[in-house]
Amino acid sequence: MSLLAPNRLGSGLDHPSITVEGACRAYELPDFSSLVALDHVDLAIAPGTFVSVIGPSGCGKSTLLRIIGGLEQPDAGEITVCGVSPRQAAESKALGFVPQGAALLPWLSVLKNVSLPAKVNRRHNRAPLPDMAELLRKAGLGEAMHKLPSQISGGMQQRAAIVRAFGLRPDVMLMDEPFSALDEFTRESLQEQLLDLWDETKSTVVFVTHSISEAVRLSDTVVVMAPRPGRIVDVLDIDLPRPRSAELVRSPEFHYYELLIRERLRDAFGHSEVARGERTEGEG
Repeated sequence: MSLLAPNRLGSGLDHPSITVEGACRAYELPDFSSLVALDHVDLAIAPGTFVSVIGPSGCGKSTLLRIIGGLEQPDAGEITVCGVSPRQAAESKALGFVPQGAALLPWLSVLKNVSLPAKVNRRHNRAPLPDMAELLRKAGLGEAMHKLPSQISGGMQQRAAIVRAFGLRPDVMLMDEPFSALDEFTRESLQEQLLDLWDETKSTVVFVTHSISEAVRLSDTVVVMAPRPGRIVDVLDIDLPRPRSAELVRSPEFHYYELLIRERLRDAFGHSEVARGERTEGEG
């Protein structure tokens, strides 16, 4: 098991926010064969850290995220979130989730959208809740908070979705490629806003992405996964200072981590192809 040391919080926190032990998950395909999405995955994530999960399509990133969030059950293994099962963590509102789409209610203003979870979930026990209008202002949505979702851009909608998720101050925030559909400029702007909100709430974040530069810019640690079968092949600590300024992103130190992750992904994918070929020959 890899224990990710907290870079932002004190070392006195000795219990991880998330533990995954021996997680396995397979899906039955129409031809009655099976796809192994996760193969004995072990991972531990310390409180308050920002962890990105990166890998090629089909390596089990989203499956791992859904299992941590209690949205899917593993075939084998044990998962705990803040010392309890994912289901218990979700029921106590310790978990937040940001999907790829904003999913805002079209008939409510931005402010009402982001304030709705606190009104619906009166047992959230996350008092005192933050001032949602102030969070929107910090996210650059001060002038948009009274507009309908149809009156703002896709990037602003996604920004509102992130504010909504952080609004209940969850202990753990799960994010499944929330910026994947956005252009590069908007994506970079939202990365800055996300880091500001993370610093405000101190949540533990697990962030699925396909972008190497995004993973380096955001993360304390990057988990590299490979497909067929889905597994963790490396865990890399990103030893760069915060805040991650534009100058830092252009620095040799930043590019070093980009190249390192790219190399790990290339090696992992190559090994997966070799392993798949060996299994195919064996079956023949």
